[in-house]
Amino acid sequence: MDTGTSTIATTAAERELRVAEAIHSGEMEGLPVTAAGRQDAQEYVAGRIDSDELVARARARYGLD
Repeated sequence: MDTGTSTIATTAAERELRVAEAIHSGEMEGLPVTAAGRQDAQEYVAGRIDSDELVARARARYGLD
């Protein structure tokens, strides 16, 4: 059954590049990434969590649920 969503598989290298770009972008805007945020990012890079979980953790950390 098609739910209208698709999952695009990414490699660890692609995830690592995306994380590095996001961290750089945030830092250029004056938004440093906390140690907890970096740990979550490494979980994402390693493939232990997906991008939805990464965002959910960040939102929960800052009370944006």
